[in-house]
Amino acid sequence: MFSAVYADERGNIYDAPGYAAVGRSGRDDRMLADDDLIPLPPGADLMFLPGRSALAAKDGAVTPIAAPLAAVAAMLPAGYTRTYLPAYRLQAGAPPLPLYGYAAVAMRRGRFYAAAVKSDDNAKWDPRRFNTPDLAGRIAAVRKELPGNRLVEHLARCSLEWHCCTAQNLFYRRWEAGIPVSPACNADCLGCISRQPAECCPAPQSRIDFVPEPDEVAAVGVYHLGKAPQAIVSFGQGCEGEPSLEADTIAAAIKIMRAETVRGMVNINTNAGFTAGIEKIAAAGLDSMRVSVISARPEGHKAYYRSGYSLDDVQASIAVAKARGVHVSLNMLLLPGFNDRPEEAAAWEEFVEATGIDMIQLRNLNIDPEAVWPVLPPQGAEPMGVKKFLSRLAERFPAVRIGSFSRYIG
Repeated sequence: MFSAVYADERGNIYDAPGYAAVGRSGRDDRMLADDDLIPLPPGADLMFLPGRSALAAKDGAVTPIAAPLAAVAAMLPAGYTRTYLPAYRLQAGAPPLPLYGYAAVAMRRGRFYAAAVKSDDNAKWDPRRFNTPDLAGRIAAVRKELPGNRLVEHLARCSLEWHCCTAQNLFYRRWEAGIPVSPACNADCLGCISRQPAECCPAPQSRIDFVPEPDEVAAVGVYHLGKAPQAIVSFGQGCEGEPSLEADTIAAAIKIMRAETVRGMVNINTNAGFTAGIEKIAAAGLDSMRVSVISARPEGHKAYYRSGYSLDDVQASIAVAKARGVHVSLNMLLLPGFNDRPEEAAAWEEFVEATGIDMIQLRNLNIDPEAVWPVLPPQGAEPMGVKKFLSRLAERFPAVRIGSFSRYIG
């Protein structure tokens, strides 16, 4: 049996022998089985959940271990997709949780386990490759090579304060480097990671507060694309709004970049709600596009993005990009008990079939579950489980890659 775990008021974590581990799918709790759990991956963190009593299964019933004892969750590294949320009982006055992707945790024979599956394997994103002792020196070197470039200064802050991997890649001269361009957005996502209302949990980073000039963007792009191995420059970072709203800037910058070098790839991470902007960027020479989607049903999409555009607009943007030969991925924001509902799964299959996308990239939705459930459409049939949902997609669309990371397309 996998034992439940809990934390005391000091944050010390213990197991509870005789109490079986429980996970949550949507708002339903269930005892975790062997095939629900994997050893806690390297790079994962454990966090206790204040104001949330730990639950366990005892004699066939789900019950709190003890009221003062807090539930514990795992924060998974990139490349792992959670299959169950942590189970807990909300206490009166419980504070909102920060914007993390909380996964259920268990213990057996002194070892921690998490409710997850390994969804991708890409050594480029190993945490040991980032935040190295020489990073500050590398930033200083790029500042000398691109003096006065406001993007370099912004990305230096992203690298040192927020430890953004795509920002750091610019200074490491490798792989995918982010280029933020847009302070504005056409959505008001419930889980926005760069701008939150004051009464909500704080955003983990600040949004860019200026629009760079095309030549500033192009200078950074040419610098990276010209020499970095498997180079990608990527618009649409966590520190900005919707990049396609600055389509004129991006399109002009791409044309300057491509006049200087044909190396590497130009990518955009987007909500794809502004089709005219996507079309302009695609026509300028875009290579790949990753589209953020939480639901393939209009009501689910609208509930989360709270935008002025529709899911039909997203589909139209994918169509214009595909017509230009752009490689298109879905950035599927995944929440156990939501995406794997039968009605959602059927809609996802229709959406993938209609759009002809090339890849599905899985992302654990970083949000307090208590903040999102009241907003999303009510549950219909019982969820089928994340593992079954992903297997169903893989069987239906064998040509569509399912993973977590963008790929360099040479």
